Amino acid sequence: RKLFFDTHALVCLLEENGFTTQQSEVIVSALVKIMNTNLDLIYKDMVTKVQQEIALQQVMSHIGGLKKDMIILEKSEFSALRSENEKIKLELQQIKKQVMDEITKVRADNKLNLNLEKSRVKELVSFGYFLLETPKHFKMHAQQDRALTQTDRKIDTEVADLKTMLESHKLDNIKYLAGSVFTCLTVALGFYRLWI
Repeated sequence: RKLFFDTHALVCLLEENGFTTQQSEVIVSALVKIMNTNLDLIYKDMVTKVQQEIALQQVMSHIGGLKKDMIILEKSEFSALRSENEKIKLELQQIKKQVMDEITKVRADNKLNLNLEKSRVKELVSFGYFLLETPKHFKMHAQQDRALTQTDRKIDTEVADLKTMLESHKLDNIKYLAGSVFTCLTVALGFYRLWI
């Protein structure tokens, strides 16, 4: 092992200061042993440059594997979220179409009922039933008016119910889409943070 000082020069220096040759050599050999022991202790905690490079290569390979795994996971997560969003959009379009079909059907039924009532009233007028001003005919006319009013109210309530149901479905889908977008952003930011 290399020594970091000149042992012979130290022996000579000790002899000049009053030590015998044997005492000087014992002191120098003790110093050498102490230094060797200290260096052994220091070297136990240290790594060589080769070991450090091996450890660095291992860490870099682990990081590379982790990056590949993150990229694969990111692609699979995003593709799953995209496909789920597409499914939701399709379901929303189907629900919207069903609601619009129901609204159209209710409107058509109500128009048909109104047209039937109008034609019936016109027939009654054409036959001259309303020309007779008896209280019975006025009662029939009032009942028909009430029936028409009730039919109109039913139509309005059904249309309002359908609109409310459509709005609630829209709101639910918007909430789900917003949750999906925030989830995607959270996952992307997590990957971004791990990546950097």
